[in-house]
Amino acid sequence: MNAHVSPIDPAQPRHDWTLDEVEALFEIPFTELVFRAAEVHRRWFDPAELQLSQLLSVKTGGCPENCGYCSQSQHFKTATVASKLMEAEAVIAAATEAKAGGAQRFCMGAAWRDVKDRDVPKLAAMISGVKALGLETCATLGMLTPHQARALKAAGLDFYNHNLDTGPDYYDQVVTTRTYQERLDTLTAVGEAGMSTCCGGIVGMGETRRDRAGLLHQLATLPSHPQSLPINDLMPIPGTPLGGSTPVDGLEFVRMIAVARLVCPKSVVRIAAGREHMSRELQSLCFLAGANSIFVGARLLTTNNPGRDSDDAMLADLKMRPMSPKVSAPA
Repeated sequence: MNAHVSPIDPAQPRHDWTLDEVEALFEIPFTELVFRAAEVHRRWFDPAELQLSQLLSVKTGGCPENCGYCSQSQHFKTATVASKLMEAEAVIAAATEAKAGGAQRFCMGAAWRDVKDRDVPKLAAMISGVKALGLETCATLGMLTPHQARALKAAGLDFYNHNLDTGPDYYDQVVTTRTYQERLDTLTAVGEAGMSTCCGGIVGMGETRRDRAGLLHQLATLPSHPQSLPINDLMPIPGTPLGGSTPVDGLEFVRMIAVARLVCPKSVVRIAAGREHMSRELQSLCFLAGANSIFVGARLLTTNNPGRDSDDAMLADLKMRPMSPKVSAPA
């Protein structure tokens, strides 16, 4: 076979990947893997475009889950200070500022295990207010019931983020207060309500390459691939069980991006948390390998992010531009 011809047909996304097939992609020589991913990326996207999203913690800390990476868990002693759910007016004001700064999508995150029905009206007011600004809307609020998902959709929510975190075989090493199936059930409720899904995971938690392949295998075999696929590079938080984790090698992170692009070709793949400790060169390799989304703004939920000035300079040097806002169709 010609080394420059991908054995993967990117004409239509596949949903029948095996775990062994996905793991084998990680073993492709690095430059060939990136080349194949770049080819697939260009089938579906303009490689010079980058989606710019901004994230706001609308309710911080006090979460009953024990996710080993999270500073917001009530199980761990961290520097995070718990707060109540923000008022809709304050959220809309933050979204207005984000739009003025160039953000295209505004994401709202609450440190909950699940949404309570009593909070749905306030959430709906936030969502509808942000949507009225002309921004794409996204929320990550924990587990949803089908009727809650429908209510948020009716309020104007475009995307719901609910990460699988890691592969199913490693999951109980990261969190034990919520099952993998419960995460999948929320994704089902989101899809059935007609919202787009934002779903990915984290690398650098002590998992093996097969565990990373397991995460991508789960995403690639969903009935619809996630329209938005965030890959987080663990930001170790002092006081959490994973606070002393060994960082993932930069080239391995690029491999994760490339394989995500190959198995979910129509997904918008985001370099999410972790850019704070990535060089411009590493981020550029990720863009070459198929990443086409970042969070902008100096803060994520509780961790730092590169400042907008440095991001603007990087994108100018790369001659990249903001992506035209649109909600992708399910893959």
